[in-house]
Amino acid sequence: MISGGIKPKGSKGIVRALGVGALSLIGMGLFGSTVLANPEPGQLNLTPGVTTYSNVPYMLNNVALGVCVVIGILVFGAMFIAMFRFRKSRGAVAEKWAHNTTVEIIWTVIPIIILITLAWLATDGLRQFSDTTGAQMTVKVTGYQWKWRYDYVDYQGKAISNVGFLSKLDDQSNATRQLNSGLDPYAVKVGDENVYLLNVDKPLVVPVDTKIRFVITADDVIHSWFIPALGWKMDAIPGVVNATWTNIKVPGVYRGQCAELCGQDHGFMPIVVKAVSKEDFAKWLADQQKPATPAAPAPASTAAAPAQATAQVAPAHGAQG
Repeated sequence: MISGGIKPKGSKGIVRALGVGALSLIGMGLFGSTVLANPEPGQLNLTPGVTTYSNVPYMLNNVALGVCVVIGILVFGAMFIAMFRFRKSRGAVAEKWAHNTTVEIIWTVIPIIILITLAWLATDGLRQFSDTTGAQMTVKVTGYQWKWRYDYVDYQGKAISNVGFLSKLDDQSNATRQLNSGLDPYAVKVGDENVYLLNVDKPLVVPVDTKIRFVITADDVIHSWFIPALGWKMDAIPGVVNATWTNIKVPGVYRGQCAELCGQDHGFMPIVVKAVSKEDFAKWLADQQKPATPAAPAPASTAAAPAQATAQVAPAHGAQG
């Protein structure tokens, strides 16, 4: 403890201001953010996301940030008050003491409570993240250098066959990224949204309000499937199948990227999920399951072509005869 020959004036007001400031910052962190789907330029906080799970890491981050802000304000506030209001030049005299049992109990118990609370919240979040029971749809995700493959396994209790495709960087972004291409990255847009290196040729189409189980693996090296709006990322590891789930509540297009360094084109394997209504998804799925139309046979160049071919072959038979 520090005491002084001068009674500090206004110290209660300073402490009160520190407390109000701490609570205000917590409120800003927990409740002051705009609900965003895809991350925005200049965004400082995590995005709340658009799924039933995405609010869990968002809330955990804000709680941990709030605790750190309060501790920082109290510790540094007390330190600066002691430095400036109880300095020797103003006649302050340090109090001599070995320990204070009450203070020691407080600064031991409070961190224990904080750590237990954060551990409980994080463990519960991991439990939710891993619980794929009750899934209404299954999608297999396979990472390759440097693209993704999506295979639709089942939907609403029915197996899906022959619906799968590769998803890679779109042609416009791919052309723009080439050295000395002379193309403007800011011109790569979908509507008003700049999607340079964030767009694909074929997005993963899924229905909203549906619990979707993802089984994720890789064919070559470790990748990581990450879309911020979904609130999670999962490593894609060769020889290992990881599983998690999502339930998107808001229709839209959500973008992400591979989040594990996987080679020279790691930065060029974006992820795009298009969430649509259940009705639109049923139509899309039916279209994907239609048998491919066979290609029309090429017309003969001239009517004499078969006769010419026969004439060319005939001497060979005669020679063998």
